[in-house]
Amino acid sequence: MPHTPSLSSSRNQSDVSESAVKLQRLVMGRSTDDPEKKIPNRRLKDVEICVPISYGTISFWLGRKASESQSHKWTVFVRGATNEDLGVVIRRAVFQLHPSFNNPMRVLDSPPFELSESGWGEFEIAITLYFHSDVCDKQLDLFHHLKLYPEDESGPQSTKKPVVVESYNEIVFPDPLDSFFARVKDHPAVIVPRLPASFNLPAPGRTACAVLQTFAYIIP
Repeated sequence: MPHTPSLSSSRNQSDVSESAVKLQRLVMGRSTDDPEKKIPNRRLKDVEICVPISYGTISFWLGRKASESQSHKWTVFVRGATNEDLGVVIRRAVFQLHPSFNNPMRVLDSPPFELSESGWGEFEIAITLYFHSDVCDKQLDLFHHLKLYPEDESGPQSTKKPVVVESYNEIVFPDPLDSFFARVKDHPAVIVPRLPASFNLPAPGRTACAVLQTFAYIIP
């Protein structure tokens, strides 16, 4: 898979064209325990695990020698807010591209959760995230509009100036299972609260998670 420049470093460069950075906080509702499922670990009451993520696209104009139908190369991605690997929380990412692409539904079962393509047109990309079984069992649907051209189209395009559009979200998991907490408590991509020193956590593992209700709201 082609390498994607780190956007955390690209934002500090003057040769990057950014567009409409959005901030959302997505709260995953507490799961309902299923008496039919044997869950060997505990649920941590009044505890929240927060996973900041960034998702979006970075595109490059390929220059005047490129064909009209392949004028841009672009990458769509989902990763930690400062470029961390999210495989500790996400087990699968599905990217739904425009139907004109070969195999428009792209499934990635391991990080990095990103893919690269080339083309000429802008369109909406649907992104579906699936979490590990001890995180939750309901998918999270995101949508992102691929942008190839800068907001200021008065000047000439440049092959050295990418167009970057990304959104920053915080995915919040309230009352997590303690196996999930134990696995991510020292991970750089995850924000976890400090528990009392006397609290004993199990070794990291995976367990079943019951049906989850999801809602979302936006922080201005």
